[in-house]
Order: sequence, then structure tokens, then C-alpha cells
Amino acid sequence: MKIVSSSDKGFKALLASILRRGDEDTSAVEAAVKEIIAAVKTRGDKALIEYTKRFDRAAIGGRIEVSRAEIQKAARSVPKKERELLELAASRIKAFHELQKENSWFTTSPDGTLLGSKVTPLERVGIYVPGGKAAYPSTVLMNAIPARVAGVGEVVMATPPGKNGINPLVLAAAGIAGVDRVFRAGGAQAIAALAYGTKTVPRVDKITGPGNIYVATAKRLVFGAVDIDMIAGPSEILIINDGTGDPSWIAMDLLSQAEHDELASSILVTTSRRMAKAVSEELGRQLKKLKRKDIARASIERYGFTIIAKDLAEAAEISNGIAPEHLELFIERPLELLGSIKNAGAVFLGTHTPEAAGDYIAGPNHTLPTGGTARFSSPLGVYDFVKRMSIVSFSRSSFEKLGGSVKRFADLEGLEAHGLSAAMRLRPGKKSL
Repeated sequence: MKIVSSSDKGFKALLASILRRGDEDTSAVEAAVKEIIAAVKTRGDKALIEYTKRFDRAAIGGRIEVSRAEIQKAARSVPKKERELLELAASRIKAFHELQKENSWFTTSPDGTLLGSKVTPLERVGIYVPGGKAAYPSTVLMNAIPARVAGVGEVVMATPPGKNGINPLVLAAAGIAGVDRVFRAGGAQAIAALAYGTKTVPRVDKITGPGNIYVATAKRLVFGAVDIDMIAGPSEILIINDGTGDPSWIAMDLLSQAEHDELASSILVTTSRRMAKAVSEELGRQLKKLKRKDIARASIERYGFTIIAKDLAEAAEISNGIAPEHLELFIERPLELLGSIKNAGAVFLGTHTPEAAGDYIAGPNHTLPTGGTARFSSPLGVYDFVKRMSIVSFSRSSFEKLGGSVKRFADLEGLEAHGLSAAMRLRPGKKSL
């Protein structure tokens, strides 16, 4: 693992390269995705079936939707201990997200003015759950449970079937999380079906959930027809360390993200050169033992760095510049540094709080902003599944106080009808029908 110092020449360029690691020419992908979206819009279920056979090598025929009986059968097939694990995670995720619920509010003035904000759940959302070689029941829980807590009317799920069908753990998680309908569909074609609807798949108001570059591109292209959560990029972890703690723990926490993807970024920012060397040695030892060592090694070699900072204040500044998806404060007094952290998807405090806990059972959502977008965006939450309507009401007397200002502002912008609509209500003696 490369060790650099914050005082090295070209350090800023290095940080910029980390943030650009997901950049690539996606024109060919975009052209393919546009073709898929157009096909699903015009041919609906037929296109969905064809693409599923072509890309997922699964012949689903007319069985696009998974029946309730199939979901229940899958749930029964999951061993008791695994089901209890899913239920534990679900209960913690639900408890955390219950704290995020927003209420409508109104305020009134003595002159008869009423102002407020009405919070309304979305009617239908679609969650996308990746498939392929791995199963992601945690993605089901993290996307469906906040929607349910928000009061969404219907939650539907799309996930690729694969040659052996949908993983039972994914279907069991769907049942536990309260997913209403499940569809055998993956990739850009699933996103298109959710965005525009087919005979079988209903059109949704919002799509959430991660996916590969085709899924991400499709989500970007359908935005506007529906809302989306975010465009997720490669996984990231940044660990701030003050020279204390077990270097083997830090090394494994770095590898926990490196094993995701060759483009994943694992960064250690430490004030101790001794710790930097110890972690680097541990990485080499532990990497050999991983089943996904080839992926993790490629990630560490390309985007794994240890940065030597002069102090924790500088470490926090470096972290804020990167705005990592996951940030571990692996230091003796993490709460003292937390106030300096401005940009991060999720922050894990102390040596006994590995990022992996946040992926599964801690409670907060693991769908987090990546690629520096934590500068301006937030984790997925209940607030992503509601909309707010502004409420305005004037009495006759309260509008008479402000109507003249409305008229003047409209005249300022040259919008005559705006001004007249206010002025008409200010004419003395005018009575309504």
C-alpha cells in the first residue's frame, strides 16, 4: 500500500485522481441503455423477457412476477438462524428510521394567515436489488424498510433471476421488509420497466437501489420521468488514525471495502508513520487469505493509500476534501474530532465500530453518497420516500396588508396579470358571488 505525506509534492493531484477513479467514457454504455429503454417503452413485457434471456441467461417466459406463494416458500427454505439474523437487522433498521419520520406542520398569525408544509408519502416506489454472483438481502432491507416507515402505499422490487432463480435470502428479506410485489428483471431493462411501466410491472414514482454501470446509467436517463435516490459509484472507506489501536483491525477494515470492486478506494490517514508501516505489512498478510483477494489486491494497488498527516486537524481537513462514503474515526477520542467532520456518508466512531456493522445491523442506512457527493447529499432515509407541499392561506384582512407588495413585486418583474390578480382583491366594495 502506497504511503505518502500530506507535504509531498503532487499530493493534491493524488487526491483528485482518487475522486476521478470512476470517470470513464460511457458513451457506448449510454447508447446501449437508450436502446434498451426505448425497447421496453414500446414493447413492454416482451422486451423485458428477451433481455432477461439475453443478459441473465434465464428463460422466464410469462413469469415476470414472483408469486406470493413463491416468496413464502423461499422464506420457509431459509434456515432459522439466518431468518433470525435478517429479522434482527430489520428490527434495528426499522427502529432507526422511525426516528426520521417527518410530520406536517402549520403556523397561524393573529391576522388570519396560515402557512405550513404537508408531508405526504409517495404512492409507489421501486427498489432495485443487484443479483448475479452474489445475494444482497441487506439491500432489500435498507431500501424497503425506510419506504415502509415513510408510509409508501406500494413497494415493488426488481432483481435479476440468474440461471438458478432469485436467491431465497433475497426473497425472504423481501417478505420481512414488507415488499408488496417482486419481479424477475435486472439491469437497465428493469429500471426502464419501473420508470415507464409494462403490462406486468407497474410504473413507480421513485427508484432506489444500487447496480452496475448499466443500471446507474439507466437511472440517470429516466430521472425526470421518475425520481431516483442517487447515482452510486465505487465503494469507499477512509480511516483516520492517531497512531493507537491494532493495525490488523485497520488493515481488515480497509480490505472490507477493497473486496467489493477493483475501483473501490481504501485510504488510511494517520499521524503515525509507524502505524502506516504496520498497517501496510498487515494488508500484505491478510490479503493472501481472502477469497476475493484478486479483486481486493487490484483495488489496493490502484486506489489504496496511506497518507501521513501532521495532526488530526489536518487529517479531518483531508477527509473533508475527499468526502468519503464511509469514514472511521479509529482514534482514542473520536467525539472530539467529530465536530470537525463536515463531509462523509456515514461516520463510525471508535475502535470497536467497524464499517461492516453499518452495512448490516447497526441501523442507519448503508445506501450512501459516493465519489465526493457527500459534500452535498445524504444517506438514503425516510425523507427520500415522502414529498412536501407548501400550504398558504390568507384572510381578507391579512391579504390587504400584503397585496400591495405582491402587486409591486409583479410590476417589478413585468408580469402584468400577476399584479392584477393581487390588485383585484384590494378593490373596495367588491363582493364575491
